[in-house]
Amino acid sequence: MKHASHPEIVKRLKRAHGHLAGVLGMFEEGRPCVELAQQLHAVESAISNAKRELIHDHIENCLDETADAGNSRTALKELKILARYL
Repeated sequence: MKHASHPEIVKRLKRAHGHLAGVLGMFEEGRPCVELAQQLHAVESAISNAKRELIHDHIENCLDETADAGNSRTALKELKILARYL
């Protein structure tokens, strides 16, 4: 299922992908470990933020609709699964 937020999440992930490619180049250049760690942390944060946005969007849209349709057990089960990824 595609949500309105998916294109923005894809943009974020593409930027993170480009950033990670840059970090790989930094490794090849022999850049200092402190710089590498800092940049890897930035990539990790970007991916984590994209994941959080996806999960929040799913909770607000899909789980809400599922619960409204009377499938509260299904919504709760799915929320528990999603909680593992937060």
